[in-house]
Amino acid sequence: MHKHAISSIHEKNRVIQNIIDVMIRRDHFLVLGHQNPDEDCVASMVAFALLLSKLNKDVRLCTAKDLNIHFQYLINICRYNSINVDQNCETIGGSLDTLVICDTPKRSMIEAGSDVNLLLSSPEILKIEIDHHIGTDSEYIGDSGYCLVTEASSSSELIGHLAFKMNGRKELLKQYQIQNLFTRNVVLSILTGIIGDSQMGQFLKSSREKRYYRIFSNLFNKLLVQETVNEKNFSNMNEIFKELKNNSSKEQECFNYLVEKKRFTPSIGYVVLSVDDMSFLRKLCDNEMIVSVSRAVANALADESKRFSLIVYPDDPQVSDLIQFRMRRSHSYSEFDLRQVLELFSIENGGGHEGAIGFRIPKKEVEDLEGFVAVLLNGIETAVREKIHRSK
Repeated sequence: MHKHAISSIHEKNRVIQNIIDVMIRRDHFLVLGHQNPDEDCVASMVAFALLLSKLNKDVRLCTAKDLNIHFQYLINICRYNSINVDQNCETIGGSLDTLVICDTPKRSMIEAGSDVNLLLSSPEILKIEIDHHIGTDSEYIGDSGYCLVTEASSSSELIGHLAFKMNGRKELLKQYQIQNLFTRNVVLSILTGIIGDSQMGQFLKSSREKRYYRIFSNLFNKLLVQETVNEKNFSNMNEIFKELKNNSSKEQECFNYLVEKKRFTPSIGYVVLSVDDMSFLRKLCDNEMIVSVSRAVANALADESKRFSLIVYPDDPQVSDLIQFRMRRSHSYSEFDLRQVLELFSIENGGGHEGAIGFRIPKKEVEDLEGFVAVLLNGIETAVREKIHRSK
């Protein structure tokens, strides 16, 4: 069946809500694009993956092997948000329950190997589709009710529309403790796709396309103005992307600082940041950058330890009175469900899936952070040893 524009605002909103509900209910996502991907394809994949990462989901991207070097900053965004990028797309291991196909006119154009093609044919795997290509040379790939396929300047614009709907669900933001859905990297990814397909906005025609371009341009400009010391205004997109490169170097410094503090138990690579550590980092990085880099370090330490990682840091007092705990499981180790940690210590303010969890403890309940972490580490190591013993 050829793709056509969604017939009404009501139907478009219904599809968007269906997709958001799946993003909440399901845990393991693989995001796909088309062969020889352009700016909009890569940017829409990254933007959707970032929204999933804010819901603490396990998300991977499958992209082209020879990706254009100009898209490297988008891949770097994935790195600092613990989003795995597979540029071979041949073998897809691990758990998977949902495929997301972005900016791809028809199935034959998907960048994928034999494993992905089997998943596309499986009725047990839900398929979400987000695309702005309609007409005779197109066909639906996603499942009925989950195809956000309609007229737009770009697929990234459609993801921007979905993000605004997510942002309107205050109970969702509260549940996942999302203080700002439209962080720099989310806005940058969406804006990249919009300006990539429209050539910096000059090919936009309809009032809707111009409105979305204006919304995201202004959003991103305001974000960078807020985070730039001299509070300068940006007169064009080139200045914005130049500023992004400066932010990328700060992320690397932040990443290196955390890695230098890594320690290990038999099963866990971990980093505990003190109030003084966080004061230093906040002079170097903004809060969003600290959160995304901590995810990247957690991912790296999980693989280095061969089992788990734990990153601990106190929030900025202006943000909350909580201490953040993030755990990830190595991709090579599947014998332990991390959600057991929440049960083991009766932690209510937390969640995630078997391979990654996050939880929060009020600062007033933790007088000695190092001692508190030591109790956590010992409890987890004991639980791992008991599981190994039972399996023999």
